[in-house]
Amino acid sequence: MVKICCIGAGYVGGPTMAVIALKCPEIEVAVVDISVPRIDAWNSDQLPIYEPGLDDIVKQCRGKNLFFSTDVEKHVREADIVFVSVNTPTKTTGLGAGKAADLTYWESAARMIADVSVSDKIVVEKSTVPVKTAEAIEKILMHNSKGIKFQILSNPEFLAEGTAIADLFNPDRVLIGGRETPEGFKAVQTLKEVYANWVPEDQIITTNLWSAELSKLAANAFLAQRISSVNAMSALCESTGADVTQVSYAVGTDSRIGSKFLNASVGFGGSCFQKDILNLVYICQCNGLPEVAEYWKQVIKINDYQKNRFVNRIVSSMFNTVSNKKVAILGFAFKKDTGDTRETPAIDVCKGLLGDKAQISIYDPQVTEEQIQRDLSMKKFDWDHPLHLQPMSPTTVKQVSVTWDAYAATKDAHAVCILTEWDEFKSLDYQKIFDNMQKPAFIFDGRNIMNVNKLREIGFIVYSIGKPLDPWLKDMPAFV
Repeated sequence: MVKICCIGAGYVGGPTMAVIALKCPEIEVAVVDISVPRIDAWNSDQLPIYEPGLDDIVKQCRGKNLFFSTDVEKHVREADIVFVSVNTPTKTTGLGAGKAADLTYWESAARMIADVSVSDKIVVEKSTVPVKTAEAIEKILMHNSKGIKFQILSNPEFLAEGTAIADLFNPDRVLIGGRETPEGFKAVQTLKEVYANWVPEDQIITTNLWSAELSKLAANAFLAQRISSVNAMSALCESTGADVTQVSYAVGTDSRIGSKFLNASVGFGGSCFQKDILNLVYICQCNGLPEVAEYWKQVIKINDYQKNRFVNRIVSSMFNTVSNKKVAILGFAFKKDTGDTRETPAIDVCKGLLGDKAQISIYDPQVTEEQIQRDLSMKKFDWDHPLHLQPMSPTTVKQVSVTWDAYAATKDAHAVCILTEWDEFKSLDYQKIFDNMQKPAFIFDGRNIMNVNKLREIGFIVYSIGKPLDPWLKDMPAFV
């Protein structure tokens, strides 16, 4: 029986291994992590991450050919294929601070694999890593190998949170990069045979190691670039009276461009986009390509500009101050159908409003109060370290309350900000919300999911990103 072990039981490792176990009943899959609470959660009825469809798969396979364990060394020792899916945070100090990936956890994993292995292994990069990481990992494994042979493969994930299970079942492509040597080709073929249990062969792409590593960074950079492009247009639309939704639709009907990732919003979030672009910028700088680095840096600058613009619009619309005013935040996750808050635009929007002394009340159907308070207390990039290495008891932000009900969050509020596009927000009783708010009552739609005209008929003053401005807002400066 082929044995697979995955180091790292997070958003990538957990779902990916669960689907491999489901689709390959003859393979034994172990997901290992040093975090006891995380593994306990994977072995319970309350999984540590929310992803539609994941629960059923885990319940179906757990205890049969899918195991979650903290005995990392045992399962690594026994495995034929070891996936490494550990955190690769952005460095906060030292060389490359603020841009380069911190490979501390990756290096620790590689040293441990070399240390405990008693048989040849295929080691698979699953975390998003900088180009040439495989080379560094190879050196660590070879210098500590004790005669054991290791083959390194790059198999980046292209999952979208909220649809991860569907993406794993029907991927656009599976990408496997390996050394262009007989041993490398053999290792690629071994991993290819795992995926071929359910993925058509023509959708499994094989490349050299460096192409696979760079393809992941490039894919995320291209997607983020589209969001920043449409967000830049949204600012121009507001200034000219154009409607960004209509502009996006017109642009997206061009078959060369397509319609995906053209929704204007308060900004992109998630664990990958910003981190991967910063990484790309650093790699370009290190390779003597400052113009290319500057080009990609603009994608993040526009994203930061969009979040700041949204906060400025709120404050300037509300008589230039939100001090001691209750502002309701609907949605804290970085997008719908996930509880993930990593790099969510809601953090920067909330911090901007708190900086102006607002009282904030937050409702999100999937995010806990503990997580929200942690996110609002943490320093930049701290979120990307394992939980046990994050600040243990974050100081509670006193001006923030968290409710489990949208109506409680909006009661007596001066304004409502929609920051995640949860479907339930479209069907709330906005007449009831309006009746229980302070007047004038504002709605700032950061996701363009609301029927603006209906809200105005109720009596709301509405701001929707990239849409023609409410007469009230036209008289107020966008920046102060």
